[in-house]
Amino acid sequence: MTARMAAIPQRRAIIDRRPLAEALAEADGAEAVRQLRAALAGGRAEIAQRLEERPYAGTEIAAAYAFLTDQIVRLAHDFVVDRLHPLSNPTKSERLLLLAAGGYGRGEMAPFSDIDISFITPWKPTDWTETVVEAILYLLWDLGLKVGHSARGAEELIRLAAADHTIRTATLEARYVWGDEALYDEVQAWFWKKIGSGHIRAFIKEKLDERDARHVRMGDSRYVVEPNIKEGKGGLRDLHTLFWIGKYAYRLSDVSGLVEAGLLSAGELRQFQRAERFLWAVRCHLHIVAGRAEERLTFDYQREIAARMNYADRPGKSAVERFMRHYFLHARTVGDLTGVFLAHLDEKFAARGRRFMLPSFRRRPGKLEGFVLDRGRLAVPDDAFLAADPVRLIQTFALADKHGLEIHPLAMRAAARQAKLVDAIRDDPRANALFLDVLTSPRDPETVLRWMNEAGVFGRFVPDFGRVVARMQFDMYHHYTVDEHSLRAIGLLSRIERGQFKAEHPLGSALIKRIASRRVLYAAVLLHDIAKGRGGDHSVLGAEVARALCPRLGLDAAETETVAWLVRWHLLMSATAFKRDLSDPESIQDFAERVKSPERLRLLFLLTVVDIRAVGPGTWNNWKAQLLTSLFEAAEEMLRLGHKQHGRSERVAAVKADAAILLGWDEARFAHFANRLTDSYWLAETPAVIAANAKLIERGGTLELAPLPERGATLATIHAPDQPGLFHRLSGAISLAGGNIIDARIHTTADGMALDNFLIQDHAGGPFADRHQLARLEAGVARAMAGEEPARERLAARGAPSRRTAAFAVRPAVFIDDAASSRYTVIEVNAQDRPALLSDLALAITRSKATIRSAHIATYGERAVDVFYLTELDGRRITRPARLKALRERLLEAAASEERRAAA
Repeated sequence: MTARMAAIPQRRAIIDRRPLAEALAEADGAEAVRQLRAALAGGRAEIAQRLEERPYAGTEIAAAYAFLTDQIVRLAHDFVVDRLHPLSNPTKSERLLLLAAGGYGRGEMAPFSDIDISFITPWKPTDWTETVVEAILYLLWDLGLKVGHSARGAEELIRLAAADHTIRTATLEARYVWGDEALYDEVQAWFWKKIGSGHIRAFIKEKLDERDARHVRMGDSRYVVEPNIKEGKGGLRDLHTLFWIGKYAYRLSDVSGLVEAGLLSAGELRQFQRAERFLWAVRCHLHIVAGRAEERLTFDYQREIAARMNYADRPGKSAVERFMRHYFLHARTVGDLTGVFLAHLDEKFAARGRRFMLPSFRRRPGKLEGFVLDRGRLAVPDDAFLAADPVRLIQTFALADKHGLEIHPLAMRAAARQAKLVDAIRDDPRANALFLDVLTSPRDPETVLRWMNEAGVFGRFVPDFGRVVARMQFDMYHHYTVDEHSLRAIGLLSRIERGQFKAEHPLGSALIKRIASRRVLYAAVLLHDIAKGRGGDHSVLGAEVARALCPRLGLDAAETETVAWLVRWHLLMSATAFKRDLSDPESIQDFAERVKSPERLRLLFLLTVVDIRAVGPGTWNNWKAQLLTSLFEAAEEMLRLGHKQHGRSERVAAVKADAAILLGWDEARFAHFANRLTDSYWLAETPAVIAANAKLIERGGTLELAPLPERGATLATIHAPDQPGLFHRLSGAISLAGGNIIDARIHTTADGMALDNFLIQDHAGGPFADRHQLARLEAGVARAMAGEEPARERLAARGAPSRRTAAFAVRPAVFIDDAASSRYTVIEVNAQDRPALLSDLALAITRSKATIRSAHIATYGERAVDVFYLTELDGRRITRPARLKALRERLLEAAASEERRAAA
C-alpha cells in the first residue's frame, strides 16, 4: 500500500475486505461475482461522493480508486486460490505474485482507468498457475473491469525489461498487490542489480524522446483549448516522466524524494503536488461525467466540470473560461518544473560538455553584459544579478534572441521568481527598446517571446497582455488560448518575412518587403486580440490599448495611429472577403474607402493572413487565400487608380476577353454564349469557371463536378431549367451527399435556365472527391432538378447536434444591411452550424417569394454565418419594411428550428 493509500480516511467506508472475504469463502462463482460487483459499485459511489464534497482532492481520490481496486483484486485472487483451485501442497514453482503496473502501480487511478496486472511466477508458469491466472482474469472481466495483463516468469520479466524501455518503465513502477511476497523481493533485487544499476543516461534519453514524440502527437502545445489531460503537453504524463527519471536515477519511493535528490526545491515540490492534485481532480471528474475512460477535455465536458468544481461566472469571464485558465496555468507550471528538472539532470548525468537537450548555439558570443554561458545556455552569475538592475529581466531575453541562445532553466526560474521587479521598469526607455527589439527580431521572435511569457515577465511588462495569458475562448473555432494564438501569429509573420512561406503565401511574401514599418506590423499582430474578455468589442478596446502602449514602446505618433487602426479593423478584410459578394463593385468600394491607403491595405492583408492561420490547424485553406487575394487586388486597383478609371463595363469586358481566349472560340460562337448572361455573372466568376460553364452549356450538360485542389474544394456546376425552390433542393441534396457548401453563385440566363456554381468541401475541409459521395451527389442533384424535395427527416438527422456542439448555444440572429449594395438586399444570418442549415434557410427564402442571387457561406467553429444577396422575383431590391420584417422572422424561425427540435 502506498503512503497516499494509507492516508485515505475511513477506508472501510469504501470497501471492508474482511466480511467480504468471509462471505466469499462459502460462495459459488455466480455469487462471488454478484458480491464483488456490489462491493465495487458501492466503493465507486462512495469515492464519487467524496469527490463531489471535495472537488479538488484529486490525488486522494486517485489513491482511493487504486485502493478499491487492490481490495477487489485481492478478494478475486483469494477466492480463486482458496475456493476454486485450492492446492494443498504447492511446489516451489507453484508460487504466484500479483504486481500492479502503470498508473495502478503508482497507486493512482481514475474511475475508468485500465487495471494493469503482471502475474509473475518463479520460472515458467505451471498448469496450476495458468489455470489460476485465467480464472482471476475471467472473474475481473465479469465485474466489467478492463484488465491489461501479462504472465511471465521472473527471469523473463527482467530480460524483457532490459531490452524494452516501455517494459522497463512498467517494472520500475510495479507495486506489490498480493501473492508471494518473497518472490516480489527477488524481482526487485534482480531489477536493480541487472538493470537499475546503470544505463541512467540511456533511460533518461529514452524517456525524453518518448515525451517529445507524445507532445508532437498531441499538437505540441500546452495551450490547446481541448487538451488531453493525461498525454498532452503539460499534463499528468509529463509529471509521471519526471518521477520515472527520478526514481530510476535515485531509487525514490515517492515524489517527495525529488527534493532530497536535489532535482526540485521544496517550493517546486509544492508546485508539483498542487498541479498533480488539480490535474487528477479534473481527470476523475472527466471520467465520471463521461461515464468512461475519457482523457480529452472537450468543450462538452468543460462546462459541466467547471460547475462540479464550483467555478462561477465573473464580469467578463464565464465559469468555464475561469476553470480552463486555471488548467492552463497548472499546465504551464508543469512545463516550468520540467525545465528546472532537466537542468539538474544535465549537471548530474549528462556527458561532459553535452546536454540531454542539445544546444542550438555552437560558438561563444563576444559580449554577454555580465551574463554567463552554462553548457551553451544563457545563465545568470548569481541570485542577486537580476535584482541589481531589473532591466536585465528584459535583457535576458534580448541577449538570447541576439545571440541565438537558449536560456538556462535556472535563469528562467530566477526570472520568474523576480518577475515582480518588472513593475518598476515598465517606463524605462532601455527596457522598452530591448522589448521592441525582441518583438521585431528578424530571427525567431516567437520562441523568445514564449520564453518571456513562460517566465511571467511578459505579462508583468505588458499588463494588458498578462490579462489574456492562459485565457481561452470558449468556442469551437479557436484552437489555442489568446496569448498562444498571438505568439503563433507573430511566429507565422516572422516565417513569411524570412521567406519560409513563399509557395503558400506568394502575395504575402512579396508584400512584406514593401511595407514602410516592420514595427507597426509586429506591434499590430501582438495587440490585435489583447482586449479580449473585457466585456466589449475587443477591436475597439484593443485600439485604445494600442494608443496607450505603443508610445511607451518607442513608436512615433504616426506608427501608433496605424497600429491602433489595424487593431480596430483587423477583422474587416476577412469579413468583407468571406461575407460579401466581391463581384459587386460596392463591396470593393466600401472596403477601399475604409482602408484609404495602399500601405494600410498591405499591412491589413498580412495581419489577416497570420491571424487566420494562427487560429489552429485547418482554419486556413486555398479558398480563403483566393478570396483574400481577390479582395486585395481589387482594392489595391481602386486605391491606386480610382474606381472611375476602371469601372464596371471595363471589368466585364476584360473578363469576357480572358474567357474567350481560354475557350479559343470564334467571335460568333462566344457571343452566342455571352449574350445569355448579365453583367453580374461576368463580375462574379473567374475566366476559368466561365470557360467550364460555357463548355457544359454547349454540350447540353446538366451537372459537372470538378475537384479544385488549389482552392481546397470541388466546383459543382448545375445547368437546369430555372424553377422556384431549386436552390434549397440543390443545397439539401449536397448536404445529404455529405458535402459542405462554402460558396454559391446563382445565375439565371436570358433563356430561363439556372446556372449555379457551388464550391463544396468534404467534412475534413478538402475537395469533395470520394467517388461514392460523388455518385450520391449526382443522384441527389438529378432528383432536385426533377422537383423532388429532399427528405426533411434525413436532413434533420444530419443536422442533429453532437454532444460536443451542443455545449454551445448560438442565438440565431438576422441582420439586414441596406448600405451593402444598391442592386441587392443583403441579409446575414448567424446561427448554430449544422449540415441542413443552408437548405432550411434557402427554403425559407423561397417561401418568402424572394430570389437568391448569390450566397456566401462561412463557418467559425460552431457558428455559421450565411450571407444572401436577394431580390424580389422581378429583380428589384426588397425595400418595404413590412416585407423585410416578415423575411427576417421567417429566417429566424428556420435558423432556430433545429434548436427547438433538439430541445424537444
